Amino acid sequence: AVLIAMLAALTMLPALLVVLGRRVDGGRLPWRRGRAVSTTTGEERWGRLAHAVMRRPVLVMVATVLVLLAIASPFLGAKWGSVDYRVLPQDAPAHQAFDTLNSQFGPEQSTASLLLSGVSADDVATYRDAVLDVEGVEGVQSVATQGDVTLLRASWLGNSQSEESQAIVESLREVRPGTGDVLVGGLTADTVDLIDSVAAHLPWMGLIVVAIMMVLLFLAFGSVVLPIKAIVMNLFSIGAAFGVITWIFSDGHLSGLLGFESQGFLDATNPILMLAILFGLSMDYEVFLLSRVREQWDRTGDNTIAVATGVQKTGRIITSAALLLGVVIGAFGTSGIVFMKMLGIGMLVALLIDATIVRALLVPATMKLLGRWNWWAPAPMARWWERYGFREGPEAGRPAVGAVDAVGHEGGAADPSQSTAPASVG
Repeated sequence: AVLIAMLAALTMLPALLVVLGRRVDGGRLPWRRGRAVSTTTGEERWGRLAHAVMRRPVLVMVATVLVLLAIASPFLGAKWGSVDYRVLPQDAPAHQAFDTLNSQFGPEQSTASLLLSGVSADDVATYRDAVLDVEGVEGVQSVATQGDVTLLRASWLGNSQSEESQAIVESLREVRPGTGDVLVGGLTADTVDLIDSVAAHLPWMGLIVVAIMMVLLFLAFGSVVLPIKAIVMNLFSIGAAFGVITWIFSDGHLSGLLGFESQGFLDATNPILMLAILFGLSMDYEVFLLSRVREQWDRTGDNTIAVATGVQKTGRIITSAALLLGVVIGAFGTSGIVFMKMLGIGMLVALLIDATIVRALLVPATMKLLGRWNWWAPAPMARWWERYGFREGPEAGRPAVGAVDAVGHEGGAADPSQSTAPASVG
């Protein structure tokens, strides 16, 4: 879908604009007819904001980071599980059936299936006694025996997705029969395996995504600093969104207002989906901004002017895009299914934070403090980028980046090949 949209934007859209010509402005709203379209005032506001931020970059950066970390802090205590009946609307028949069972027949009971193979009858009895000694286990039943395969079922009180139930399954897996093998299954065991699998593969997913982003952003901007900064900025906005969904959906705040029953944990698969989508969307906004900053840096060699101009030119576009996408994604927040509601609200929060707090405050402050280091790359990489990198506009006239500038001012053009560390990338 993304590839098709990109191809359509590069081929079909330009053709349509040529065909429509001035008629592209047809159908304007009645109160806008006869008035010239001007974005100057809005752009000036974004420019003034960027300059205000860069006058006190340390204060703005520290305050913004502290706010984002505070918003993200609930995620540190996140509990993990999988979906159960509570993700359904409270008027769903399945949800009502479980509520009736729990109210009429006592607390919810969970079970684990214990499949023994190659275990003698005496060892089965010994194993059963050992299972009964596991803290929390209320009973063990023999379900069936076929040859040397025996199926037992352990039971305990509590929801199958709770931390206590997961701990019981972990303890059951530590109990081994004297001979043969044992496998532990069931709803709780499925959840434990899911969480373990996510935890094992998530670091590799992160490394692959970060590596690819580093390469692509270097090709686009010729810097090894900006890709790192861009990834950190994205993590701040995504972390804040995860903190919000933990506070709401795991801790149960606003459950009455939003119309759902908290499960007391987060579905282990939802944040992974959110991470993948939000990382791509946030990086889109970062590329919009940095493209204009890079363009102005190539023209002036002044980091402050480049950053302010980039924010000024892209502020309205990024905010409008985030609002439009937020309306679509936020509609998921009206769903009666909890994990859909969590997806919608979490992504809406992340988009709004990223398009406003991060892009308007944190990015300008950080780039102001980094100064000419924003554009640094090792000399061999800088020379390679000058020859093969992706860039817009004319190739000549790029300012050099000198880390050992005696006066430390911004600006001035030089031959990149003559620059010492940090080497010129533009």
